Amino acid sequence: MSFFQLKMKETTKKRIVLKIGSNTLTRETNHISRGKIEDIARQIAVLKDTYEFIIVSSGAIAAAKQFVNLESNGKEIYVKQALASIGQLHLMRIYQENFRELGLLISQCLLSYSDFKSKTSKENIVNTINILLENDYIPIINENDTVATDEIKFGDNDKLAALTAELLTADLLIIATNTDGIYTKKSMLENKPQTIKEVIGFESLINEVADGKSSHGTGGMKSKVDAVEIATSAGIETWIVNGLKENFITNAVHNLIPYTTIKPK
Repeated sequence: MSFFQLKMKETTKKRIVLKIGSNTLTRETNHISRGKIEDIARQIAVLKDTYEFIIVSSGAIAAAKQFVNLESNGKEIYVKQALASIGQLHLMRIYQENFRELGLLISQCLLSYSDFKSKTSKENIVNTINILLENDYIPIINENDTVATDEIKFGDNDKLAALTAELLTADLLIIATNTDGIYTKKSMLENKPQTIKEVIGFESLINEVADGKSSHGTGGMKSKVDAVEIATSAGIETWIVNGLKENFITNAVHNLIPYTTIKPK
């Protein structure tokens, strides 16, 4: 189907916003893992008849570092923005190559914090992404790092994913991280991590997270807690899943692996 043949159609699929951080995409190495992106594509191909996916993906800077080494000279934020500009092309190419092999179509959307403050911008985002989904294109969203600054950057895209889920009235937000969900405070103190299977409401989650901090992911627990607050306030269920595991999406859907579910009240 070409771009000019896009059409409106009804769907009864459940809508999932899937947030994938750099830790997951690199398998905690210094390079983007084609195998991990292929793993994600393969799972979406299996689930696409039941669910429609919106991907919020980090990884542009990590992708750039495979090709270039830019000097900082005390201008770290500008270097990161330049790396993001270089790496975004490579990252999307890897996505496109792996998804296309499985018959999946993708599109790129770059958003910034200010887009969620403007009524016109929000309407444009909703209309564009709905058209893409209705025509079987998977939107891959990233923060527009080339214009972002330290003050407005989303924490490892966790907040971006939650705001996207809220704006697009998703049924489910899945945050892929490097742990088997959120661990109980007691188990962390005893150095024997035990996953919290389910909590109801944001307040219940806060009670299980000591000072909003833990060893979870590069985005930190605070960014994930902030994301959960946004999602649950909007009535959206959130899963915290270990994205480093193979088939983490399908296994979570079929309850075959440990992960944390945060349900809105």
